[in-house]
Amino acid sequence: MVKSQKSEVRIRKIILLFSLTSLLFLTGCYSFTGSSLSPEMKTVKINTFPNNAANNLPSLSQDFTVALQNRFLQRTTLKGAVENPNLLIEGEITDYNITPTSVGAATTTQQGNTIQAQQNKLTITVKVHYENNIDPQLSFDRTYSDEAVFNSDLDLNTIETAQVRIVNERIINKIFNDIVANW
Repeated sequence: MVKSQKSEVRIRKIILLFSLTSLLFLTGCYSFTGSSLSPEMKTVKINTFPNNAANNLPSLSQDFTVALQNRFLQRTTLKGAVENPNLLIEGEITDYNITPTSVGAATTTQQGNTIQAQQNKLTITVKVHYENNIDPQLSFDRTYSDEAVFNSDLDLNTIETAQVRIVNERIINKIFNDIVANW
C-alpha cells in the first residue's frame, strides 16, 4: 500500500510539472498588449492639430495634441521622430460646439416666453490623417467625433475644461485603437 501511495504522489508531481510547463509555454505564445503594430515600427510623429472650429477654445489644440502624443509614447514602444517616421499622425479640429439637448420649464418675461435648457452637450470633431510608412495599406483619413452631456445649471467656465478632457480622451481612445489595436 505504501508503494501505491508513492506512485500516486509521483504521478501527481509529473502532472503538475507538465501543467506548469504548458502554461508557461502558452503564455509566451500570446501577447496581452493587443497591439497590431509590426516589430519594424519604431517611430511616430504626431503633428499639432490646429483648432479650425468656428467656436474656439484657445487651449484645445495644444491639449488635444499633447494628450495624443502622450498616449502613443506612453502606451507603445514607439519613439518620437522629427524626420522620416514610420507612423505619421496629423489633422485638425474641425468642430467645437456646445448646444442645448433638453428643454426645461418656460418662463414668461415682458419680451415673451424664455425656454431654459436643462442639459447642454459639448461636441468635438477631429479630422485625422494617418500614414503608415511600413504598411501603407493601413493608412487612412477619418473623422472622429464625441460628446459629453452636462447640466446647464453648472457654470460653464468651471466645468468646460473637465468636459473637454473627457471628450478628448474618448476621441484619442478611438484613434489609438484604430491605429494600434487595429480593431
